Amino acid sequence: MDRDSLAGFLRRHRDSLQPADVGLGEGSRRRTRGLRREEVAQLAAMSTDYYTRLEQRRGPQPSVQMLASLARALRLSTEERDYLYRIAGHSAPDRAVGSDYIAPALLRVLDRLTDTPALIISAIGETLVQNEPAKALFGDVSGLSGMERSSIYRWFAHPEQERWRYPERDRSRQSRAQVASLRAALGMMGKDSRAGALVRELIRVSAEFASLWEAQEVSRRFEDHKVLIHPEIGEIEVDCQALFTEDESQVLLILTAPPRSQDADKLDLLAALGTQQFGTNR
Repeated sequence: MDRDSLAGFLRRHRDSLQPADVGLGEGSRRRTRGLRREEVAQLAAMSTDYYTRLEQRRGPQPSVQMLASLARALRLSTEERDYLYRIAGHSAPDRAVGSDYIAPALLRVLDRLTDTPALIISAIGETLVQNEPAKALFGDVSGLSGMERSSIYRWFAHPEQERWRYPERDRSRQSRAQVASLRAALGMMGKDSRAGALVRELIRVSAEFASLWEAQEVSRRFEDHKVLIHPEIGEIEVDCQALFTEDESQVLLILTAPPRSQDADKLDLLAALGTQQFGTNR
C-alpha cells in the first residue's frame, strides 16, 4: 500500500469534482474547490473519519469493496480505478469476468434522474445502484450479497418473494426474458465466470429454469412497455428505456409514463414520498 500516492490521488480527484457532477446540491457557500470530505464519504457509504484518515496517510488498508465504492463516488475511469486498486495494495479487477465498477457516463445520467425510477444493473441482473424512486418501486436491494444480488437468481430461486411485482399474465414472458438475458451474459463472460456459476446453480435449484435453458434463447432486450405492481399503489404501467455501455456489461434502465396520465401521477407519488410512506417488502 502506497499511502502517499493514495492520499494524493484521492485529494486530487475530490478537488476536481463539483457537487453537480455527482448529483448533489450546492448547499452552503463553499470556501474551497471540489467536494468536501464528508460528501465523498457519503457517496462511498463510509464514515467521514475513515475517509479523512486515508487522505491523511494514516488509515488502514481499504478493502476491495471499499475501493470499488470510492471509485464510484469519485467517478473514476476504468484506468483510474485500476490505478487506485494498485496503489492501495490490491490487484486490479479482472475486466473480462465483469465487476461492480459502474461506468461514469451511466452514473452522470442517473445523477440527473430524480423524479422517475432508474437503476443500473449488471449483465447478470445485479442492481449496482438505484435512485430513490426505484427503491420505492422495487425495494432497496443494496443489502443483498452473493447470488441473491441477481434478480435472475431471485426470480427462479425465490419466486414467491420476487414475482408478485409482475402481473400473473406477464410472468411466463418475464421468465423467458430472464433466461435469454443470462445466456447472453454467459456468452460474453464465459463459463467460469459469475454467469456460469449462476447458470449451474439455477439448473440445480429450479426445474423451470432448467427447462427454459434448453430452449437456447439469447437476448439482451428489455420490454419497451411493462406493468409493475406496488404493494400500496397497485399496478403501474411504464415505458422502459435501456442505455447500454459499449461492451453491454451494464445497462441503465429508466422507467417513465406518459405525461399527465394516471401512471405518471403514481410515479410522481413514489418520487415524492419514497420508501418512508410505502412499504417495499411484501
